[in-house]
Amino acid sequence: MTELRKRYLLDEEEIPRYWYNIQADMANKPLPPLNPATKQPLRAEDLYPIFARECCLQEMNQRDPWIEIPEEVREKYKYYRSTPLVRAYGLEKVLGTPAHIYFKNESVSPMGSHKLNSAIPQAYYCKQEGVTNITTETGAGQWGASLAYAASMYGIDSAVYQVRISYEQKPYRRSIMQTFGAQVTPSPSMSTRAGKDILTAHPNHQGSLGTAISEAVELARSTPNCKYCLGSVLNHVALHQTVIGLEAEKQMEMAGEYPDIVIACFGGGSNFGGMAFPFMRHLLGGEKGKDHVRFIAAEPASCPKLTRGEFRYDFGDEAGYTPLLPMYTLGHNFSPANIHAGGLRYHGAGVIVSQLLKDKLMEAVDIDQLESFEAGTLFARAEGIIPAPESCHAIAATIREARKCAETGEAKVILFNLSGHGLVDMASYDKFLAGDLQNYTLSEEVLTRNISELDPLQP
Repeated sequence: MTELRKRYLLDEEEIPRYWYNIQADMANKPLPPLNPATKQPLRAEDLYPIFARECCLQEMNQRDPWIEIPEEVREKYKYYRSTPLVRAYGLEKVLGTPAHIYFKNESVSPMGSHKLNSAIPQAYYCKQEGVTNITTETGAGQWGASLAYAASMYGIDSAVYQVRISYEQKPYRRSIMQTFGAQVTPSPSMSTRAGKDILTAHPNHQGSLGTAISEAVELARSTPNCKYCLGSVLNHVALHQTVIGLEAEKQMEMAGEYPDIVIACFGGGSNFGGMAFPFMRHLLGGEKGKDHVRFIAAEPASCPKLTRGEFRYDFGDEAGYTPLLPMYTLGHNFSPANIHAGGLRYHGAGVIVSQLLKDKLMEAVDIDQLESFEAGTLFARAEGIIPAPESCHAIAATIREARKCAETGEAKVILFNLSGHGLVDMASYDKFLAGDLQNYTLSEEVLTRNISELDPLQP
């Protein structure tokens, strides 16, 4: 391994033994989710019929900063963790920047993305409860594939509702899920009441993560011994993903540097939180020398909940089955444009990230679809890795910051999360290279209408 391509790896004893729970360290705790029927603060036991109990307890835990990773889960992590930290020398050279660019390469997991970090513990907790069936939603398919694989590890049957446009755009993601035994249904479908209602109102609905969540939650509630698992947005999912940032922190120390800027793409918040929260704990604690870091979430311009949404109580799904969450939202009735970054086509942001953004402890930028693919193609040619369309947004934001450094001469250290590879997304690259992709902009008229239709309840 040459110095030019040096990777900073941890031995198995250095793989984290605890997840980091940022809620415990936040001065302004996230507001409580509300029971949609009573409008009263949610209790962990209110979630027991839907999620594994341990996940419910983790979701509501604002007390313990460190939560132990079960040893069986940690053993499964060792199959692919630690993931490499890579200095992007090639990208630095192409950009002519004095910035030092590092990326955490989560694409080396068996499923090619970071999603497995939460799929394994969620399936494990379900198995511990004796659950025989689990169900979920997925956009581009990274989460659905990861949960299908994790379910097969523990001998649990899985059913996945995949956003219809992604089901059609990304057939190989569907094949991966089916290979691991999952039943995959395009959403919205006629198999649930939520799906029927959506299709009755909008016969040509191409689906969204909100619609797929509604169908998966309905299936979990109506099927004996079945639990629902979520791949982003919720607190316990971001908690599991903090193995990314905890490893990266140790690896940056091995590299003899510390980031000035931490960047990740943003759909619901799991990969951003997983990378950023461990570094952010030093900012929250006012730790000298580590309290200067900027944290940037990169979202699609066509689905701009952080940059243009409102901080409101809103449902996490389209049908209104979930608790009311205090979050930046475009409205649970939002129909996202058919961009190829299917994992980012979600109307709201997780409650932790929403509170952090509200408190100005982080930033958000929106990226047009064409800029994201231009960035991903540049990165592929410089670094030899074809990134997932979602990850291209983080790369685009990184390139923006690196070019600023080239203008000012500042040698800042930039760290971003390469959340997944794009080898199952080549149809989208084909369209980009052929000039068949376009940008989508959310009009102010549509945004205002969506927000006006929300429950008048305000945080």
